[in-house]
Amino acid sequence: MNGWVYAGLVAVVVVVVVIRRLRGEPLNARDLFGAPVVLTGLGGWTVAQRPGLRVSDYGWIAAGAVLGVALGAVRGATIRVYEREGVLWQRYTGRTFLVAALSLAVMAGFAALAGYYGLAPDARPVQLSIGVGFLGEALVVGCRGVVSGVPFAPERRGASPLDRLRR
Repeated sequence: MNGWVYAGLVAVVVVVVVIRRLRGEPLNARDLFGAPVVLTGLGGWTVAQRPGLRVSDYGWIAAGAVLGVALGAVRGATIRVYEREGVLWQRYTGRTFLVAALSLAVMAGFAALAGYYGLAPDARPVQLSIGVGFLGEALVVGCRGVVSGVPFAPERRGASPLDRLRR
């Protein structure tokens, strides 16, 4: 797949997720875990396509994934999880964006350090970093939802992702 098309698809997924969560959206498992699974899978696929990676490279990739999940978990703690219409909803807050900005700075520093120690840039795919960050966020938000005792929102059948943006 063309690199620009691939980057464009990743950007669209991220923008859709952020817009929906900024506006507030019903909290259901598919929406919560869909983007992280897709982005992490794409990132893993990109790493698998990179020939000649060393054990040390995989160590940097694993450390970056753990760091991304941890930073995502911190971001997940800032998301407002609340009851509306008898089901759970989630909404990004100002603190969510502050933590996201700090996370970007930390991950940029980690990437620079990895580059300094010789990890190839294409062995550090952006979609993997974004995916594991969203995964950490989803794990915390999902746990907070379960603990709340409020039911998760039901899946909307037959609606396209664009329909959900219009809400």
